[in-house]
Amino acid sequence: MSIGENILKYRSEKKMSQTELAEKVNVTQSMIAQLERGTKTLTIPLGKDIAKALDVSFENLVSEL
Repeated sequence: MSIGENILKYRSEKKMSQTELAEKVNVTQSMIAQLERGTKTLTIPLGKDIAKALDVSFENLVSEL
């Protein structure tokens, strides 16, 4: 799975909207959508913020298994 697919998976498991996640990590909903589609590259600091907001480890978030 790609990082974007992982973000979508974990976000869906938490029943969280893109907007809710965006607000938690201080980015726009559009940025979350672009990350999930793979059209934007995830930075390490933002990845750590997203992982924390989704209550998963950073390693699990960026794992491509």
